[in-house]
Parts: sequence; C-alpha cells; structure tokens
Amino acid sequence: MTTEEKLKHFLDTCMEDARARSSRMLDEYTAALQKSFEEHKQDARRRAQMQVRQETEKIGRELNKKLSAAQLEQKRALGRRQEELKDKLFVELQNRLAEYRETPEYQKLLEGQITAAVDFAKGEEVVVYLDPSDADKLEGLALCHPRASLKQSDYSFLGGTRALIPARNILIDNSFQARLAEAKEQFHFSLHTAAGKSGSKTMEASSEGRVQG
Repeated sequence: MTTEEKLKHFLDTCMEDARARSSRMLDEYTAALQKSFEEHKQDARRRAQMQVRQETEKIGRELNKKLSAAQLEQKRALGRRQEELKDKLFVELQNRLAEYRETPEYQKLLEGQITAAVDFAKGEEVVVYLDPSDADKLEGLALCHPRASLKQSDYSFLGGTRALIPARNILIDNSFQARLAEAKEQFHFSLHTAAGKSGSKTMEASSEGRVQG
C-alpha cells in the first residue's frame, strides 16, 4: 500500500468513525423532533374536535396550515442540526490531520508529493511550497530532492504541499486545506425515511464527501 493509499485509508477511517457518531446523534435529534411533532398533531386534533359542527371546515383548514408550518419548522431545525454536526465532524477531522502530521508517515507523504511533482514537471523548473509549520522539514527534504526548489509558504495551508511549474503555469495543490475544502463541499447527509412494523420512521445519515491523499 502506497503512502497516498495509506493516507486515504486513514482519512476514510476517520470520516467513517465521525460520520457514524454524527448519524447516531442525528437519529436521536430526529426522533425527538418527530415526537414533538406527533404531540403537536394530537393536541391540535383534540382542540379541533371540541369545536362546534359549523366550525369544522374552518378548523380543518387551520389545522392543515398549522401542520404544514410545523413540518416546515421541523425541516429547518433538522437542517440547522445537520450543519452543526457537519462543522463538528470537520473540526475533528482537521484535528486528526494535525496529529497525523506528527507521524513518520506524513514525512513520507511529503516526499511522495514532491517526487510526483518533479516527475510531472518532466525536467522543467518546479517550485514546491511547504506549510510554515513544516519549516523544520524543509532542509532535509531539499537535500533529498535536488531537482525541486523547496520554499516555505508565506501562509498556512494546514499541511501537504503546493507545487508550481512556472513554465506551464500549473499549480499542483496537494495541501490539506484544499482537500478538506473539497471534502466539505461534497459532504452531505443522505436522509432516508422508512416506515417499520410499528409505523415509526427512521433516518440514516451518510456522506459522499471524501478526502483523498
């Protein structure tokens, strides 16, 4: 297994773990919302039954209006909760990446990215930028990769590398910041509702978002 594959497996494992816990939290929150909604419906129906016959049609219209509003509010609350869980998931993933950067595997990842950039340049000048927090690795990497011009970036991109091939105006962005941004943009909860034997509904959260090394 290559270093890139190990990184991908590592990140996928982190996301699956965080996603599973987020799914459980979302299920619990959805169940509470569903219970509140059912109580709201029952209360509204009891009040409707207490009205006189000539008011039945009017009460029915008002009930439908209130139920629609309650459903809309439920969807909004669920959407807000999803965004909160998504933000927490990616904060945790960023923390996991910070821990990964302290491992020997991260050093191998940088070496692999530099080698790939040099190979892609095919003899042309290639400038590889390292994150400021990786300044201690710059000298050693430069000695191992004399065909690349290694420099420290002026700003942080959370790890990884950014390689520039000036002659072809090509930027190879292998920074963790770019990978996280891409994964967060693609990430979403897929919600599936299904009626069980008891007639209750369940919700499953999943994501198509991936962070690849």
